[in-house]
Amino acid sequence: MSLEFLWYIPNQAHPGHRGDDVVTDHNSLETLTSHAKALEEHGWGGALIGTGWGRPDTFTVAAALAARTTTFQPLIAVRPGYWHPAKFASAAATLDHLTGGRVLVNIVSGKDNLAAYGDSEGDQAHRYARTKEFLQIVRKLWSEENVTYHGEHFSVTGSTVVPRTAVRDGRTHPPLYFGGASEAAEQVAATEADVQLFWGEPLDGVGERIERLRRLGEKLGREHAPLEFGLRITTLVRDTTEQAWADAEAKVAEMARGDISRDPNRHAAVGQQRLLDLAARGEVLDDNLYTAPGKFGGGGAGTTWLVGSAEDVAKSLRKYQALGVTHFLLSDTPYLPEIKRQGDQLLPLLRG
Repeated sequence: MSLEFLWYIPNQAHPGHRGDDVVTDHNSLETLTSHAKALEEHGWGGALIGTGWGRPDTFTVAAALAARTTTFQPLIAVRPGYWHPAKFASAAATLDHLTGGRVLVNIVSGKDNLAAYGDSEGDQAHRYARTKEFLQIVRKLWSEENVTYHGEHFSVTGSTVVPRTAVRDGRTHPPLYFGGASEAAEQVAATEADVQLFWGEPLDGVGERIERLRRLGEKLGREHAPLEFGLRITTLVRDTTEQAWADAEAKVAEMARGDISRDPNRHAAVGQQRLLDLAARGEVLDDNLYTAPGKFGGGGAGTTWLVGSAEDVAKSLRKYQALGVTHFLLSDTPYLPEIKRQGDQLLPLLRG
């Protein structure tokens, strides 16, 4: 199975995301395009573009960057309560058609400012039941014509998406990435997703979750191709191991002087809490998984970092690959220089 290497493009309303350089016009089309083109030039397949109310619209940014690039694949984060499934399926199929099959989709069911755009998601069971229906309808609309589906949360009747998604390298529609560590989330992933994304847990935790998801898919009667697995993590790479750890500790010291209470959903998600709990096991797990950032404001992919030389980090990532991980979503700040450094130093080792 081929490996995929993606980065992260910070389509943020405010500059300085996770320690990124604060620059003028940080979210202008020119600035974001420079990131996307650097990804093409330095060996990356594309980048995750995050979603959330109060930041630039994810799909709009993805479409603009796709139009200015030739191989860049946007991994577009999508919330089922923000989009109706048929409307999203049509928009994504159109962009996929126009780009020759470059669209990737990441379904997000986490917390957001729902009231701001008129959504209500109920409890966890309701939220993931709705996500399951969203995934089922979108996949049907990309794969079939005259689709009729009547669920508890969404319905379509005699629906056909035009134009159709592009057929590229054996895939007939954009792959559906999905995250979530709760029991409800794993049931959706095991049956409906194409790629399950993990945050930076230790190897034993990721291995256990892969085996559980595979068993769960068999138990629940998964009808699609086998579930694939991805890792979304910060990778702090420097020329030497010693310099990497010195820089990592300096970054954490700077974070410790900041405000760690600004994220109201910091402890809300099961997956996020799993990462925060890792600090109790030790400040460094496995060979070089650094847990200290989570104590001082790191969240999501910024909670744990793989730290070291390119050789150190490649060795650790290959261990995740040995467990079954084939999709790697990496990043570090400042984003643009690190696209180049890690593309030139880390990716050749992983591909070699």
